[in-house]
Amino acid sequence: MNQIGNMIVLGDNLGVLRGMEAGSVELIYVDPPFNTGKRQARPQMKTIRDEAGDRVGFGGKRYRTELVKDGSGGAYRDRFDDFLGFLRPRLEEAYRILSATGSLFFHIDYREVHYCKVMLDEIFGRECFQNEIIWAYDYGARAKKRWPAKHDNILWYTKDVERYTFNLDECDRIPYMAPGLVGEEKAARGKTPTDVWWHTIVSPTGKEKTGYATQKPLGILERIVKVHSNAGETVMDFFAGSGTTGEAAAKHERRFVLVDESAAAVDIMRRRLKSYCPRVVDEPPSGNLDD
Repeated sequence: MNQIGNMIVLGDNLGVLRGMEAGSVELIYVDPPFNTGKRQARPQMKTIRDEAGDRVGFGGKRYRTELVKDGSGGAYRDRFDDFLGFLRPRLEEAYRILSATGSLFFHIDYREVHYCKVMLDEIFGRECFQNEIIWAYDYGARAKKRWPAKHDNILWYTKDVERYTFNLDECDRIPYMAPGLVGEEKAARGKTPTDVWWHTIVSPTGKEKTGYATQKPLGILERIVKVHSNAGETVMDFFAGSGTTGEAAAKHERRFVLVDESAAAVDIMRRRLKSYCPRVVDEPPSGNLDD
């Protein structure tokens, strides 16, 4: 498993994880269903220049929107009777397959993050919790009876409390909020991020959009991959969805292993990552990915 090439696996992630060698993956990012109780689907839209259109763009030009896909192909029901019971065995396996200096990034939202952190403290040890990263964005509807929820939570755990990969020099830099206070040189160079990451969501009409519900931005995954792994190492995502983790890994010379039980998701990943020549397989009965 240590020298496995790029791979996309269609199947149950627990069976795949159980068939992998201990210590065989350097970085795991997972974005599991958030247990919102909602049906997750996102239609694909396109905008067309039309003076009678329903949208006004730059310079006062008008556009109309058309539905390209209704999103039903990649839709799923985001509800579990026992959410933690579903996650725990998968995260226990994630701990087992992480290398000695490896990291887990667990992406969730405000509804479940406190329960999930307690569970991950039990699996990894509280001392191996490194950061809670807040991914903040500003898009979508505004609630009228409470402060609008416009962030997700990303929990970072390491296999070892002190020995782990953290290449801060590889991180992208961001503008200072008050550049006049730091001088021209620093303002031009920018700064490294804190534990609050401001980054827009994937635009519903942008080139990055694949049509998969709950797709996460490539910029977020590239930051994680570059800082928390090295070229030639293996990055895994066993709730892979649209394959953003795989693209981030491959762009920066890492191998990827992506797992999803949805045939629609695997089809999206197959097309999206075609240039990186992944092996696409059904989950073997033995769970042995080396076969």
